[in-house]
Amino acid sequence: MPEAYVLITTEVGVEEEVKEKLLQEPEVISADIVFGVYDIVAKIRGDTIEDIRKVVVQKIRNKIDKITSTQTLIVVSEK
Repeated sequence: MPEAYVLITTEVGVEEEVKEKLLQEPEVISADIVFGVYDIVAKIRGDTIEDIRKVVVQKIRNKIDKITSTQTLIVVSEK
């Protein structure tokens, strides 16, 4: 089952709100607020790479307000 990390930038001060909305989506395995270039790192899972794309576009970028950008990293190898 494909997984990906989504690096998310939000508007200032809304990181916790965005994190809670992310965690409401069943495909989101985890979401953590971080310091640095990005504000949140989310791990997501889908049945296919196309499902990953749909989650990022439809359930994260288009559905959750106050996200300004995302960068998606598809996992190709795990432990």
